Amino acid sequence: MELTLTAAERLFQTEVRALLKAELTPEIIALENNTTTSLGNNEAAMAWQAILHKRGWAGVAWPSEFGGPGWTSNQRYIFNTECEKFGAPSLIPLGLKMLAPVIFKYGTKAQQDYYLPKMLSADHYWCQGYSEPGSGSDLASLKTRAERDGDHYVVNGTKMWTTHAQYATHIFCLVRTNSQVKPQAGISFLLIDMATPGVTFKPIYTLAGDHEVNQVFFDNVQVPVANLIGPENEGWNVAKYLLEFERGGSAVATGLRVEMATLELLLRDLPGEHGLKKRAAETDIELLAMAQMETTLQAKVAAGKNPGAASSLMKIKASALKQAISALKMQAIANYSLPHNNRLMLADLPTVGRPSDQTITAGYLNERASSIFGGAREVQKNIIAKSVLGL
Repeated sequence: MELTLTAAERLFQTEVRALLKAELTPEIIALENNTTTSLGNNEAAMAWQAILHKRGWAGVAWPSEFGGPGWTSNQRYIFNTECEKFGAPSLIPLGLKMLAPVIFKYGTKAQQDYYLPKMLSADHYWCQGYSEPGSGSDLASLKTRAERDGDHYVVNGTKMWTTHAQYATHIFCLVRTNSQVKPQAGISFLLIDMATPGVTFKPIYTLAGDHEVNQVFFDNVQVPVANLIGPENEGWNVAKYLLEFERGGSAVATGLRVEMATLELLLRDLPGEHGLKKRAAETDIELLAMAQMETTLQAKVAAGKNPGAASSLMKIKASALKQAISALKMQAIANYSLPHNNRLMLADLPTVGRPSDQTITAGYLNERASSIFGGAREVQKNIIAKSVLGL
């Protein structure tokens, strides 16, 4: 199955390319290229969102009734593909991609009117309060409590691996509001202002030296009941709905194609029969197969069909290819890998080797987590087993 673009879609593609050529500055691209974290460079993403917001394009997947462009699935795919080709930063998804659809579906009119415009303008920056120490994949075992006190909830507990909490103005949280029922039935979904007294965070530095994740603490934090999304004790359904958007994606193959091009530059001076070149060629074949899978999936979506378990399969394959490419890059720079890692781990050392290669080691280390975040590989395999094999 191939994705065939209409004349109108090709015209839209031209419009997207014109915007990228005119507005995507070398400074934004340089910031993005010098980062290794899963969400990219925050400064670059914010600058790019401001540009898109002026055009009315910040909410890429938003319907027009909520302030988005109201694009078709093919238009979104075209936009994402062209952005990948030009090296544009990805917009931070926590609010725009993950929380926004939840507010579309479960939010009150007052919540929609207040929160959605501030997401588009980036006046509000969101982080996700799901995982806790001891409650990762088994999220229903979470222990952060929210006890009703008049027109407020009083929240106590902690959240772990909270991406970009250091930038966030707000956090969307799963909290326990009833401990007398089965775990999934006693959870609620709350929106919390990070400036509320009692909210603090502690940075967690990754093996690569990056500050991307944090631990967030809640000490008698008072949250208005008006910040509850959906009915009390039904937050598990809200959370599952949000995860559909966290795990979805498009134009993944295009981004991996850019990574492969970088790898090929690293390998160009090696002899043709070199083992790394052979392994890179094998990886490239796998990438071509995944690109076809992505095109087939997009054609189904454009035709109004449900992608089903194919999204989980794409998640598994994309993370495996990201890890494989990053490992090949590490091997390509060989002895220069560790000095670059020292540099990224905040040591005041000069660059050893080519400056353009300095993010490779940190990229390799950070990619180890790509098969865990957004739905662990084992979880995705279970989804495939149940949906496709009926196990």
